[in-house]
Amino acid sequence: MEGLIPLVNRLQDAFAALGQSCLLDLPQIAVVGGQSAGKSSVLENCVSRDFLPRGSGIVTRRPLVLQLITAKTEYAEFLHCKGRKFTDFDEVRQEIEVETDRITGVNKGISSIPINLRIYSPHVLSLTLIDLPGITKVPVGDQPPDIEQQIRDMIMQFISRENCLILAVTPANTDLANSDALKLAKEVDPQGLRTIGVITKLDLMDEGTDAREILENKLLPLRRGYIGVVNRSQKDIDGKKDIKAALLAERKFFLSHPAYRHMADRMGTPYLQKVLNQQLTNHIRDTLPAFRSKLQSQLLSIEHEVEVYKNFRPEDPTRKTKALLQMVQQFSVDFEKRIEGSGDQVDTLELSGGAKINRIFHERFPFELVKMEFNEKELRREISYAIKNIHGIRQVLLTGLFTPDMAFEAIVKKQIVKLKGPCLKSVDLVMQELINTVKKCTKKLATYPRLCEETERIVAGYIREREEKTKDQVLLLIDIQVSYINTNHEDFIGFANAQQRSSQVNKSAVGNQVIRKGWLTINNIGIMKGGSKEYWFVLTAESLSWYKDDEEKEKKYMLPLDNLKVRDVEKSFMSSKHIFALFNTEQRNVYKDYRFLELACDSQEEVDSWKASLLRAGVYPDKSSTENDENGQADNFSMDPQLERQVETIRNLVDSYMSIINKCIRDLIPKTIMHLMINNVKEFINAELLAHLYSSEDQNTLMEESAEQAQRRDEMLRMYQALKEALAIIGDISTSTVSTPAPPPVDDSWLQQARRSPPPSPSTQRRPTLNNPPTRPLSGRGPAPAIPSPGPQSGAPPVPFRPGPLPPFPSGGEALGGPPQVPSRPTRAPPSVPR
Repeated sequence: MEGLIPLVNRLQDAFAALGQSCLLDLPQIAVVGGQSAGKSSVLENCVSRDFLPRGSGIVTRRPLVLQLITAKTEYAEFLHCKGRKFTDFDEVRQEIEVETDRITGVNKGISSIPINLRIYSPHVLSLTLIDLPGITKVPVGDQPPDIEQQIRDMIMQFISRENCLILAVTPANTDLANSDALKLAKEVDPQGLRTIGVITKLDLMDEGTDAREILENKLLPLRRGYIGVVNRSQKDIDGKKDIKAALLAERKFFLSHPAYRHMADRMGTPYLQKVLNQQLTNHIRDTLPAFRSKLQSQLLSIEHEVEVYKNFRPEDPTRKTKALLQMVQQFSVDFEKRIEGSGDQVDTLELSGGAKINRIFHERFPFELVKMEFNEKELRREISYAIKNIHGIRQVLLTGLFTPDMAFEAIVKKQIVKLKGPCLKSVDLVMQELINTVKKCTKKLATYPRLCEETERIVAGYIREREEKTKDQVLLLIDIQVSYINTNHEDFIGFANAQQRSSQVNKSAVGNQVIRKGWLTINNIGIMKGGSKEYWFVLTAESLSWYKDDEEKEKKYMLPLDNLKVRDVEKSFMSSKHIFALFNTEQRNVYKDYRFLELACDSQEEVDSWKASLLRAGVYPDKSSTENDENGQADNFSMDPQLERQVETIRNLVDSYMSIINKCIRDLIPKTIMHLMINNVKEFINAELLAHLYSSEDQNTLMEESAEQAQRRDEMLRMYQALKEALAIIGDISTSTVSTPAPPPVDDSWLQQARRSPPPSPSTQRRPTLNNPPTRPLSGRGPAPAIPSPGPQSGAPPVPFRPGPLPPFPSGGEALGGPPQVPSRPTRAPPSVPR
């Protein structure tokens, strides 16, 4: 063990230089037992310091997490008193008492908030020891009625951890079968790999009795057996008897007692420390393979980057020029890949770059055009106004004298001008997406903050320049369409056809093309029949049908779209649904006895989406008929049959010509944006960005490395050295430790049966003290021999073989040749008793 301490310290020092822990999961040692069982005394003996509070009743009322850290000087620090070093351990005891009372009060209250104490010493190995409150049954003072459950939960919080070694402390003058410490240990450690039984107060047993069969692991056996210790009495503590003298007295007790002298080498605090050290050694050895693999993978992951940093010269002008060229070239490649969609790192979480621009061109832009489609009622009123205003004071007597050219052109030009809004909005959306793409690409330039800022500023400025030119071109395209109305276009229906066609004929050309499908709730019908019901709706150019489910096998109804309009319905405070309604403009029932059909969606976005789809099918929103009437006579124009026919004719002409314009605009606007914005920006980045960077700022300023990058480089180089040193140290550790296998399982079913039928109490099984010393001599060194199986009269299960302690490590960290051998026992006289 002495050879392991400096090796582990070297490993910790290697990582401490980086401000990191060595990540070795060193075990904790938790002392569990009943009230006044001697837990704190056992803990003090392990630390070899007298620093814990003493007294009657429950003394440990908060968990004490004791961290032992190897250091050249010896002192203590509390987490709640940072910066203050305690060199007098009497002051440490007083501080523990004061801090306990501060949280729990002075009247025996308890708290699960731990006290964290660090002890630095050259004589300890980094380790965590935990002193826990004793298990009690009856509340005293300010303790709550459920004090037993609270203490139990507190103990379980610590001993449930796999890296916690459990010392189950039981006084020798109580019934071992009812030991709460052993029962708690069994719950979290059923295999017994982490539990060691500790028997205290052997010197306080009744005269003529002993605990020999318990300590020999014959009565109520444990896998790792029991270790007996003798702590200081209250008289010893009051007399200021130090721990060194107490350990000599403990040794004297075991060697002089007839029942224990044959196993004195396996009793006492020194042997307990040796077992704990052995457990620590095994844990470190078991942790090393995984830890080594982790370090090796970390070393491989940073090796390439470290090679670059090793040859890095920050002030070399050649390096700066090369780095600038590489950065600009990489930015250009990344930008083009994001726009063209050929990048090797595909974003699987959201659309970006070229994919978003494609969506703007083919989904968002057409949707914006559909949203601004003219209102039917308003359009017909505008046409009637135009016809009347063209004739002026003259009255049209014959339909044959009707010439629709001027009215048609006035209406069409007004509708074409409305297209400017959606077109300019699409330019804004593409511009914003280009700037977002630039920001994502400049993240790789973060190593050089000024270069990153300048690149983003220059490219974003150029994008905004191209945006203005693109908008000018888009407006020019709209003005071109307004400047000349080409009624000889091959797709234009002409005046003769317009008079013959009706809206129904136009729709039949589309046929039963499905525009939208989805779930909707019929709101008003459901109220009559005991609740709203959800149906699967299918919208075509001619009808709106709904089915029982999305398999579309059972059709409930098909509603023709003729004379239908849509209107908003105010949301009810009792409902979370968003509602819109369909109604017939001729005051007819829409469905059976219902004048309107209320349809509900989960969100306003769904409502807007359905309304846009209904627009495409020719179902327009309803508006108040009184909002624009100045003299109340505007709608009277539609009462004239002759005027009504003229309005219908021009309406069909407008429909035909605007479909031509829309088709043309949908094709030209994306092409214009692509040519004037996107392609120009790509060419600028490839050909001119570098020149703009050189002219904007000094090269040395541009290529100044960020403080974060310089710090990262230094940390990476130090991490590389620490990893290499740690791997070398682990190689030394792995050849300097020898494992001791865990003892085989024992029959410990008595722990589960203790509540139903407890075995014979140890107090009734104690053997009378022998008058004569044992006939078998003791060996002064080496492990104890295997204890023979008890006779039939004892009734105890067979005792498993338990390996003895490890011999001390050879000096110089040399590996041991193999597991310790049991030496032969020469016949000789018993050892003398220390005086």
